[in-house]
Amino acid sequence: MFAAGFAACFHGALSLVARQAALDPAGISVETTVAFGRSPQDGGYVLHLDLVVDWPGVAPGVATALMRRADALCPYARMAWHGTPTTITPAS
Repeated sequence: MFAAGFAACFHGALSLVARQAALDPAGISVETTVAFGRSPQDGGYVLHLDLVVDWPGVAPGVATALMRRADALCPYARMAWHGTPTTITPAS
């Protein structure tokens, strides 16, 4: 459920910045994977999040810049900055 919430939230933030950049967000899809791991610092359990964004017809450089903006807006991503490792990559 956390992965679904994160994906939906990031999709909404990315759609917003896409519209602000005069791009059509209709083709955006976000796939999120959540995994449990161990912290190298203390051995405790941590979450690792991977977001893969597929946005057909948008250049990877443009998509990456807008994903960074969306990352700053998305409440889930902002929460992740405080201890949950997160990667966000465009689909190949």
